[in-house]
Amino acid sequence: HILANHQVLIGHQTNATDTDGTARSNGDIVSLLFNDVQYQGTSKMSQINSGLGSSTVTTETVNGTVKITVQAGSQPLTHYYVAKPKDPTIYMATHITGEIKPGELRWLARLQRKQVPTGVHGDVANLDGCTAFEGKDTFKCPDGTTRCKMYTSDRFIDDKVHGVTGEGVGVWMIMPGNAYEHSAGGPFMRDINSQSGGDQELYWYMNSGHVRTEPWRLGLLGPYAMRFTTGEKPSDDLDVSFFDSLDVKGYVADSGRGSVSGTAGDVAGDFETVVHWFNEDAQYWTKATDGNFTSPLMQPGTYTTKVYRNEFPVANGTAVITAGGKATQDIASTESKPSVIWRIGEFDGRPSELKNGDKIERMHPSDTRMAPWGGEFTVGKSQANEFPMALFSKIGGNATVQFDLTADQLQGVTLLVGTTLSFKGGRPNARINDWQARDPGAPTLIDSRGVTRGAYRGFGDVYTWDVPAGELKQGANTLTLGVFGNGDKEFLSANYVIDAVELQ
Repeated sequence: HILANHQVLIGHQTNATDTDGTARSNGDIVSLLFNDVQYQGTSKMSQINSGLGSSTVTTETVNGTVKITVQAGSQPLTHYYVAKPKDPTIYMATHITGEIKPGELRWLARLQRKQVPTGVHGDVANLDGCTAFEGKDTFKCPDGTTRCKMYTSDRFIDDKVHGVTGEGVGVWMIMPGNAYEHSAGGPFMRDINSQSGGDQELYWYMNSGHVRTEPWRLGLLGPYAMRFTTGEKPSDDLDVSFFDSLDVKGYVADSGRGSVSGTAGDVAGDFETVVHWFNEDAQYWTKATDGNFTSPLMQPGTYTTKVYRNEFPVANGTAVITAGGKATQDIASTESKPSVIWRIGEFDGRPSELKNGDKIERMHPSDTRMAPWGGEFTVGKSQANEFPMALFSKIGGNATVQFDLTADQLQGVTLLVGTTLSFKGGRPNARINDWQARDPGAPTLIDSRGVTRGAYRGFGDVYTWDVPAGELKQGANTLTLGVFGNGDKEFLSANYVIDAVELQ
């Protein structure tokens, strides 16, 4: 049952479920019973952020559905719990009219670890036997492997269901439909999903300062849900249309929304095509299939449209959405297609094909499973996964590229270094033979640890230099890539993440 000012019993035909308790004063969940087993942790409760403090909590029943409203006393926030008969699910929605202290907004369920020992992505945030070595949130284990709750994150466009599991049970966060429409960061934003310490912590982060690239959006976050199952992962196709009759602040029914359909054309290469709509009030996205797309149902307004090849932007446009409207939009890539002498990696907005790029989302750069940083690369012989996905000013060394040129490749040459994220002002320090490329200057600062906490995506600067005639040689040439910038020590020194390096 949910406990607020009074108790409302919720039954389930085959699985007795007791989605127990919203405390009278603060809106915490204080008990989570499923199949007669208690899942709520004992030291701290389940709550928004670390608790809302003194709040006004009211309960009503609408068409057999229990709705509990928690009006925070000291924050511009209203949180809703909703329970349906015979449904082992806590439906939720969170409405904000301003930024929430301390600069983030999250749902956090603190569950008994013994009941659900396995976190999101397994052990990447399992802190057992490990010691914090970078801040208070990144841990080193006796075998040299590393752990951090940031390593449980997935891209918002993919993160529709995540959960923690035990023997014959799973507790899952479900973010259906437009749950992210008032979050920030776009389709490729990633944030904490779980941490396995004394309690098993299950999160849905709605907004935070973790590699933040745009301001907060205000309004309704959700509807979203926390569902208990006997272990199976639930579908993200969660029907929340019953919210239409619940009088939830900021809720917009499907009838008050519109959509846009069309084509995203001329996107080079065999990459996923993503279409993203956003303005200061809302954000939406979808994946195109064979170049065709239909948006989610969007709130009315004028939106910037952006098309990505994987995560690399290739086109911009504008879409106007009206309630009940079905707009059309055909948008084509404006990316130039110059002649390329050589390229390392792909301009796709991700470093995954480069050295350690397949690991960086789930472990620290110092992890013993990482390949050595820096290194030498020979065009025509080396593979992309031999070139480092990041360079650091005070550890790991430079990356060198050996390449040959013919007599007709010495004039009008441009060097490109694509980056996806910078830390502490890190940017490319490029040198070809005896020619030193100019310092491009520090990029826009994102004041958040990045690559050491599994992040690879920020603003995505692509740096270009015209190589002067006479600096290149017929035959063997050497490019050396290092880092301009200082920062702190080792992996917290100035650094940048590489998307691709190209000579054209």
